[in-house]
Amino acid sequence: MWKHLSEQQYITLHSLLLLIQVCHQVKLSPLARLFPQAITLESRKRNLQGFLVVGSLCVKLLWFPLVKYWIRQSQTGHNLNRKQRKYYKKIHKKYAYWIIENDRVLLTIRNLFMVDLI
Repeated sequence: MWKHLSEQQYITLHSLLLLIQVCHQVKLSPLARLFPQAITLESRKRNLQGFLVVGSLCVKLLWFPLVKYWIRQSQTGHNLNRKQRKYYKKIHKKYAYWIIENDRVLLTIRNLFMVDLI
């Protein structure tokens, strides 16, 4: 799934996603301030800007495989308890399809993108 990213890019993406979850910000300056690199703030900003324009972060190469992995995990029931697996199996047999919904909301100063598996 991550074959289009180098090890350093993967670590940067992982750290960036964790920071976004923790500080609830998608602005570059707050993320650069908290980013775990032993370089100056301006260098961290330039580093993150360079990372975010990498072609490997496009929807086709990174996000579609991630959503497919998510669906595969839901279908096989990995990391679910017995009751959850039974529920998912019953629902999937009844409807026999998955709906992938994406939504983008632009609030006054926030841009929120969500992908839901229904």
